[in-house]
Amino acid sequence: MTDDYTTTQTGTPVASDAHSLTAGRDGVTALHDRYLVEKLAQFNRERIPERIVHAKGGGAFGEFIVTGDVTAYTKAAVFQPGTATRTLQRFSSVAGEQGSPDTWRDVRGFSVKFYTTEGNYDIVGNNTPVFFIRDGIKFPDFIHSQKRLPGSGLRDADMQWDFWTLSPESAHQVTYLMGDRGLPRSWRTMPGYGSHTYQWINAAGERFWVKYHFHSLQGNEEITGVEAEQLAGADADHYRRDLYEAIERGDFPAWRVSVQVMPYEDAKTYRFNPFDLTKVWPHSDYPLIEVGIHTLNENPQNFFAEIEQAAFSPANTVPGIDISPDKMLMARVFSYPDAQRYRVGTNYNELPVNRPVAPVHNYSQDGAARHGFKPADAPVYAPNSFGGPSAQPERAGEGSWESDGALVRSAATLHAEDDDFGQAGALYREVFDDAARARFLDTIAGAVGGVKREDIRERAIQYWTNVDASLGRALRDRLDSASQTPDGAAEYVGVAE
Repeated sequence: MTDDYTTTQTGTPVASDAHSLTAGRDGVTALHDRYLVEKLAQFNRERIPERIVHAKGGGAFGEFIVTGDVTAYTKAAVFQPGTATRTLQRFSSVAGEQGSPDTWRDVRGFSVKFYTTEGNYDIVGNNTPVFFIRDGIKFPDFIHSQKRLPGSGLRDADMQWDFWTLSPESAHQVTYLMGDRGLPRSWRTMPGYGSHTYQWINAAGERFWVKYHFHSLQGNEEITGVEAEQLAGADADHYRRDLYEAIERGDFPAWRVSVQVMPYEDAKTYRFNPFDLTKVWPHSDYPLIEVGIHTLNENPQNFFAEIEQAAFSPANTVPGIDISPDKMLMARVFSYPDAQRYRVGTNYNELPVNRPVAPVHNYSQDGAARHGFKPADAPVYAPNSFGGPSAQPERAGEGSWESDGALVRSAATLHAEDDDFGQAGALYREVFDDAARARFLDTIAGAVGGVKREDIRERAIQYWTNVDASLGRALRDRLDSASQTPDGAAEYVGVAE
């Protein structure tokens, strides 16, 4: 006998790894073969529900080192000069399921967990600085429109474009999606953004508005639609494989982390709503300020335990950092932890990958999978007279903002340059070069060409006309020309291009 023997989950030695207990060699299997039953029951429960959004992804651990000095803007320990903090990064696709190819045209998730001395801080963003909608009440509808029809189980161009054209605030993000940014060469060669506006608070209690930028030190690289389609068939896990193999060979990817900082009072009179997730802040108004370098240098030892069970949430803030009046952000602060409780379990924050390095003191108790607990004589309620923890507002350093007090349902704004198509048009005319504009026209012609209903197709043409009049004319000409050919235009639903 050796000390390396198979046991049940409760530590009892088992008689065989290979043979069930049966009534004779060819007889029925005994239900009381406890190891067989345990092994099959555990196997049946190996998977947890996949994420509704960002289901397909991968990630790695790393380190964030502060190289700049932003103490004038935040007191957060993670951003103090010279501080080194362990991190976890998860990349993902938005619309595809677990088995979908990495290289479908899509927005890419870019989420970072900082295991700080003051608690876990999560930046949950994308590889684009904006999003399709500005209000969380539309989020389930948006995702449903990008997923699959309940009957056929297929993605549908009419459904996608119906939602987009009836939600004009989507134009800026759809311009990014249909441009080169929609097909990065790898997770290592794409940028990341916090996308939302957040609040920073310094040691004096002064407040600032900030946006996060992660710029790849490997440079930005994209692929063509043809390359993406080839990779989808040849290596559906191309992004996941690329990241894992790069770290294994010691080629550690890194990003320069910067912020844009807006003085608190500027937000009240800025030319467009700075809390609108469909807008960017021009760098000419608020230049980038370097904060530090984020490097990924450690692959997970167990993908399920450390990546699939990882739980990121914009609700995870630390002293010196808070949220803003961004309507999408406020909705996500509720939605993300709620999704994790359903997907992973009530006590998901006790799992090693989610557990903070900072001490935890509170009065939560019980619930499924609770395995950490306080001493029997510890008080379980607050306030109490037995020395239990008590809230300390000065330690928390919460953010705040003024409100006009009225309860309204409105997207109305007082900012002078708020509109849904202006920044999308500027991205197309001023950021894309001639070649990128040509590729962009090819992409949207293929995408809109998959729309079957004439009224939705007409709205899609008007949508791009609102972005840029010449683009709208070119799109109409291209679609009219394609309709004269036997094959028509390529469809953008669940394919690389």
